[in-house]
Amino acid sequence: MSELVTGEAVALELRPARLPSRALAVLLDLVVAVAVYVAVTIAIVVSTASLDEAAQTALSIATFVLVLVGGPIAVETLSHGRSLGKMACGLRVVRDDGGPIRFRHALVRGLIGVIEILMTFGVVACIASFVSARGRRLGDVFAGTLVVRERIPVARTGFVPPPPPWLAGRFSGLDLSAVPDGLWLAVRQYLTRMQQLDPQVGWSMAERLASDLAERTGVPVPQGVPPAAYLAAVVHERQSREARRAFASGSASSTPSAAEADLAADAPSVTRAPSAAGATSAVNGPPVVPPGAAVESSGGARPEESHEVPAGDRPGTGFVPPA
Repeated sequence: MSELVTGEAVALELRPARLPSRALAVLLDLVVAVAVYVAVTIAIVVSTASLDEAAQTALSIATFVLVLVGGPIAVETLSHGRSLGKMACGLRVVRDDGGPIRFRHALVRGLIGVIEILMTFGVVACIASFVSARGRRLGDVFAGTLVVRERIPVARTGFVPPPPPWLAGRFSGLDLSAVPDGLWLAVRQYLTRMQQLDPQVGWSMAERLASDLAERTGVPVPQGVPPAAYLAAVVHERQSREARRAFASGSASSTPSAAEADLAADAPSVTRAPSAAGATSAVNGPPVVPPGAAVESSGGARPEESHEVPAGDRPGTGFVPPA
């Protein structure tokens, strides 16, 4: 990896392209350029057969410059550093700060490439790439560019083994707020790679990480618990807490509207008994009708007896408080 620092002081980790892949990309570009040059030359010779020798020589030189020099420059400028050969090999030309190249960068690379690639058959470019720490040829050095790899194989994420069943929930009351992220990362890396370590080395690393973790939490490692099992159980507890916190935050945003809808749907099916305050209000003024209750007509009909629905028969709202 090569660390590049952008103008905003952001460090970028890019993988520079090595000589074999770059040589293959240049070879593909040269094959395409030479094929186009031969086709254009034949067309010009056929169409300018009536011209004199000096005119034909001038056209040949112009064709060479436009096709073999101007062509790669135009392609790299328009594609932002991705010629046909580089696209096939998964490479790209970028600036030293990681940004896309422009016309001036492609122009400098193309003009110097005529000398170090075409005129010397790539010998100068190979020597410069071997000497450079990032595999840059002279055109890259003068233009301030770098050829990097775009297609990088994705590394497999290590699997964190679960804790033993007899340790599940044993550290639920542990305070993990003082544990830094660097220690969590070290513990996770150890758990994903402990099967690849020497048993003695892995045991010593587990003891050291367990002691650091116990120091941060303020609770010593329980007696009889192996260090690796202790680390796995604590990491599992942290993941469980993060999952519960995420579930609670997601439920809090959707619970009020659902609860209000359920309560509104259940309101017509429940009729409360009139209280003393309600009787007093009935004497002094019109009765207070609860929301959702049916309004009785004033025709003198005897009001139906109201009763409370037992708690066991009440329809549920479906609201379950988050764990």
